[in-house]
Amino acid sequence: MPTILLVEDDPNLGQLVQEYLTMKGYTTDRATDGNQGLQHFMAGNYDLCIFDVMMPKKDGFTLAKEVRMGNRDVPIIFLTAKSMQEDAIQGFKVGADDYITKPFSMEELLLRIQAILRRSQRLTDTSEPATYQIGTFAFDYPHQLLTHNGTAQKLTSKESELLKLLAQNLNQPVSRSFALKMVWGDDSYFNARSMDVYVTKLRKYLKEDPAVQLVNVHGEGFKLIV
Repeated sequence: MPTILLVEDDPNLGQLVQEYLTMKGYTTDRATDGNQGLQHFMAGNYDLCIFDVMMPKKDGFTLAKEVRMGNRDVPIIFLTAKSMQEDAIQGFKVGADDYITKPFSMEELLLRIQAILRRSQRLTDTSEPATYQIGTFAFDYPHQLLTHNGTAQKLTSKESELLKLLAQNLNQPVSRSFALKMVWGDDSYFNARSMDVYVTKLRKYLKEDPAVQLVNVHGEGFKLIV
């Protein structure tokens, strides 16, 4: 059965939703704030996410943006007490698949989950490309190969993971903290220094195509530009 990540700071509602979905056969992990939700997401493998919008430490919109950096395809449903149209629009802009206003019935939530999972499962086979086109480069992620004009550069695991993250967010900034947590597991000082070394290596590999640039974005992180 599908695995669901529920991030809801209201302990009563969170427990109620978790127990209901578990009873319906879904494996459901629950977090109580945005930071904890991101940790769960990076450590797990989820088929669908349910995020409350108003949460401590990190709101649902910010959490969704960070999740989308690492996985553009996982379905996201927002739960919110707000009913303003602007909030719904913002939710869809950051990649929501659905938006439910509290209070809601469990049956309605279940039907929406089932509908979204049916759509997403039809796209499973094509949702994650094996090869990324980066300018005149072809990046074969499963085999860790970066090819240019017939010449292949074998990448290390960390180089491949970092380049994949940047390629998934082509022309979009990727924060240093998020990249560190996704590739190294935490954003400690020593891992940050290590990542800088890997960024330098990737720049060296990519310099064969002048149209491809891996640039620093002040106050944010990095951006792979084509």
